[in-house]
Amino acid sequence: MNNLMREFPPAGDGQVTLANWRTAPFSAWAFSHVREIIATADIPNRPGDIWALASEPDDLADLAVDGDMSLNGYLDATYTDAYLVLHDGKVVFEEYRNASGADTPHILMSVSKSMLGALAGILSDKGMLDPAAAVTQYVPEIADTAWNGATVQNLLDMRAGVQFDEDYEAVSGAIIEYRKSTGWNPLEPGDNVTDLRSFFSQVRDGDGAHLGRFHYVSPNTDLMAWVIERATSTRYADLMSEHLWQPMGAETSGYITVDRLGAPRAAGGMCVTLRDLARVGLLVANRGERDGVQVLPEAWVNDVLHNGDPTAWDTGDFAEYFPGRSMHYRNKWYVERGDNPMVFCIGIHGQNLYVLPGQQLVVAKLSSRPKPLDPQVSLLNLKMIEALKQHFKAG
Repeated sequence: MNNLMREFPPAGDGQVTLANWRTAPFSAWAFSHVREIIATADIPNRPGDIWALASEPDDLADLAVDGDMSLNGYLDATYTDAYLVLHDGKVVFEEYRNASGADTPHILMSVSKSMLGALAGILSDKGMLDPAAAVTQYVPEIADTAWNGATVQNLLDMRAGVQFDEDYEAVSGAIIEYRKSTGWNPLEPGDNVTDLRSFFSQVRDGDGAHLGRFHYVSPNTDLMAWVIERATSTRYADLMSEHLWQPMGAETSGYITVDRLGAPRAAGGMCVTLRDLARVGLLVANRGERDGVQVLPEAWVNDVLHNGDPTAWDTGDFAEYFPGRSMHYRNKWYVERGDNPMVFCIGIHGQNLYVLPGQQLVVAKLSSRPKPLDPQVSLLNLKMIEALKQHFKAG
């Protein structure tokens, strides 16, 4: 990493700002310092109740990832900030780079969506949220938008018929207005002050029927956070803390970005440490259990594994990124189907969580990749997972 933000006050061309924080080289520092750039809400842990992770290092230096590429070469090639491998509940590999560190929360980008999916599963199991209910039952304010008629489950599965172009490299259009509304982009001269909840009222055009193809729309998840707050009369960050972060035994408090009125960017703004992200994966690998206590409902884990619609996936937005793989998307988690199914989460710029319950294998990765999407790097990630699967299968 270069010397960005190493001297204070930083030089003008080395200053990380709201205008440049998601672009290289600034992102290598910004992704681990988000709360210094954007307003956030804390997600407290419970310091006296931390889920201990035993350490049993495994020499992975000679692991062949892609031809003669080593693990270290893979970490370089994929712009890794932090990487951790758990096997049988034990840390077998852990490394930090750039501005990241063991105690430093790093932005999850769209892995945040999967955290919401887990929270929604907990709340549903407790009778606090009805996935079959219409979204308008909780948020009648969206009755005149493209979400009218959609159910909570449609939002969770990205199967709401909403027209929204998720083009991360766009310089104008709805996605830019969306980012401004969340506080992720600066307002330009002449812009009106905006906020996330008022943005929803602008989304009026449909894109097919609800319960149709898998159609990836980030605002679905932010709307889902509003649904959750309405269903519980409780702030989203507090719900995440009370129902997931503390019961899971998180080692460090997380946080989430919020707009000017406190609405959470549930679609991408959650920031947590690498180890705590891995703990979420370990919960899933353990069918929701932590030391014999059910934190995630086992029925929710089974629902994620078995109840997604592969036809909706095959006709949806991301099938081309996973050629030849049998896939589905359920409750904001991706699943590669088969005899050894893999449950995983994806965030732009290289945030990943992979879980192979059958092998008790969990891989957490945080990155500052320059491109939001990079098919070649994504393919390399999957090759790394295959190498780890074979390594631990052989072991």
